[in-house]
Amino acid sequence: MRTARSRAWRPLGESAPDALLPLRSYLEREPHLVVGLMTGTSADAVDAVLVRFEGLGLETRHQVLAYRETPLETPLRREVLELAGAASVAPERLMALDAALGECYAAAVFELLAEAGVAPASVDAIGSHGQTVRHVPREPARGRPAMTLQVGSAAILAERTGVGVVSDFRSRDTAAGGEGAPLVPVADWWLFRSAEEGRVLLNLGGMANLTWLPRGGGLDEVLAFDTGPGNAVLDALAALESGGALPRDAEGAGAARGRASDALLQELLADPFFAISPPRSTGREHFGAGYASRLRERGAALGLAADDLLATAVELTARSVAGAVEWFVRPRGEVDAVYASGGGVANPTLMRALASRLGGTRLESLAALGVPPGSKEALAFAFLAHLTLSGRPGNVPGATGAGHPVVLGSFTPGAAR
Repeated sequence: MRTARSRAWRPLGESAPDALLPLRSYLEREPHLVVGLMTGTSADAVDAVLVRFEGLGLETRHQVLAYRETPLETPLRREVLELAGAASVAPERLMALDAALGECYAAAVFELLAEAGVAPASVDAIGSHGQTVRHVPREPARGRPAMTLQVGSAAILAERTGVGVVSDFRSRDTAAGGEGAPLVPVADWWLFRSAEEGRVLLNLGGMANLTWLPRGGGLDEVLAFDTGPGNAVLDALAALESGGALPRDAEGAGAARGRASDALLQELLADPFFAISPPRSTGREHFGAGYASRLRERGAALGLAADDLLATAVELTARSVAGAVEWFVRPRGEVDAVYASGGGVANPTLMRALASRLGGTRLESLAALGVPPGSKEALAFAFLAHLTLSGRPGNVPGATGAGHPVVLGSFTPGAAR
């Protein structure tokens, strides 16, 4: 007869089997040096951060030693976006991208460590999110679980650097019935919880997502979900209009010149996704290049200029974020401030639109809390790797919809030590 096992947050026991010896070895060392790597939906750069951790679990203390953004070369970024938007993909093409990104990540690690003056042999682990090339949310009514795929070879990364790699974070959460996203909420709570104010941590990447931290609340009270498009639609429209010459509407200049179409906005906001109650997730499969192409055609039919379409896309992001806060967050508690991170923070037109749509709620860059806006997710995956190697769960079931907390990721050993 099988007996139920506890799902509580706990470290690995002293009786861990030989297969877990690398993890036991990690627990015996302190402090820990961990590199976090992130390439988001926009696929514009590898964000890399070197962090020193002391302690275990949610009481871990940290110090960021170095942070660097390494832009993806144009052909590599183009391949990522093409594969993410393809209806079908030859396995060999996917395998080639997996290997190319593994090499790219290794180069980014070497560049980061060189700037920090740290030898690779001194690093305990790398937490690599990988590049998402397909994300399919779950459909409970049809009995279909979420499916998600990230590439960026952990084997190549470990082989080149000699450092053990924690990767493939999302698949364990989907196996437990979750969306596989968002996974940053545990790090948001660890870093930014407050006894003085209710906070929304807003990430403006290719997709936009938020984490609500109720004032003085515990991890089990956290709410997190994708709100919809962040920069992906804007970037795709800029690329379409320029014939691929411009990867984005730099600093929102085109959108600032345009005028948003209220009629088109109402059509866009009628998308059923925006009415789905959390937990929920989305990706380029919904709000990607195909969406932008259809939007451009609809804009042309309405007689909208290119800049008007960009302005409309800015308002789509701003209104969908503000709507998510109003519909799903405020009924649960107060929102005293919204702290924004991700590439969208560098778009002043988007930030002004967000400030307007959020009404009197204070909107600030995450820099106000001492974390550079571009570094948060890389820091989060360094922390998630630290949790994994400490035997602690890294998902928040209330955010992903998983049935229980799980230890995330797979471990690829580095050089023997």
